Amino acid sequence: MNKMSKVGFIGLGIMGSPMAKQMISKGTELLVFDISEKAVSELVSAGATASSLAEIGQECDFIFTILPNGSIVKSTLFGEGGVAKHIKPGTVVVDMSSVTPVDSKYCYDELRELGASFLDAPVSGGEPKAIDGTLSFMVGGDEEAFTKTLPLFYQMGSSAVLVGESGSGSTTKLANQIIVNLNIAALGEALVFAMKAGVDPEKVFMAIRGGLAGSAVMEAKAPMIMNRNFKPGGKLSINHKDIKNVVDTAHELSIPVPMSAQLFEVMQGLKVRGLMDDDHGALVKHFELLAGVEVQKGEK
Repeated sequence: MNKMSKVGFIGLGIMGSPMAKQMISKGTELLVFDISEKAVSELVSAGATASSLAEIGQECDFIFTILPNGSIVKSTLFGEGGVAKHIKPGTVVVDMSSVTPVDSKYCYDELRELGASFLDAPVSGGEPKAIDGTLSFMVGGDEEAFTKTLPLFYQMGSSAVLVGESGSGSTTKLANQIIVNLNIAALGEALVFAMKAGVDPEKVFMAIRGGLAGSAVMEAKAPMIMNRNFKPGGKLSINHKDIKNVVDTAHELSIPVPMSAQLFEVMQGLKVRGLMDDDHGALVKHFELLAGVEVQKGEK
């Protein structure tokens, strides 16, 4: 990567904002865009330059996007006034959003026609690892573009793996989301089980965390659940969308995903209850409603 390269960053939400700040702190000249003026102002205060999509397309050698869904990614890149209408040949576009492999392959093919490269590079680690710069990237696309972009990945994360061709990163992210969200659901069910049976869930957590049931998910989410802290590090709405992408992609490829399909319906119920802005640890609220209890720590 040329040290003088300008980098565009589109999408300054819960994940994007701290990721962009990491890049600025490492000395990258960053042009930023978001529909939220407040989010842009915060990044400008940190040293970025506020830009339009057209300016990012014209001026940047690398363009990163992290947006809510595939439709928004495609409209940002290819819509009226989008990045692609102004992009330079040789530019590398890196989409870090959680989208379907079909969306990623579409972007790859369209940008290749313009002489640009595309990497699908969703992340794992959530807001805490975005803030401390230790995210993991799972990347699909061409090796040459990946190698060029690697120094920028390491400005935001501690791991970046080229999984395979275009769409592979998005597929890997969906596999990750199956594991993470089903783990959170199982944790929620187990803590409700303990609570309903009259056992302090905090002591259950302490007793089992070092065994085979222990996991990064348990360490992150059990304390949040027991403290009734559902401030989002990963919103239910985003994970609901990801599990929908799992089910839709699985149906398209004739892959049975019975547990993911059931999880999607659990999330649908939480959506009806207006809980989509909660952290995905709020999956526990489904099991609490069924059992008529609320997970809380016992008295010391």
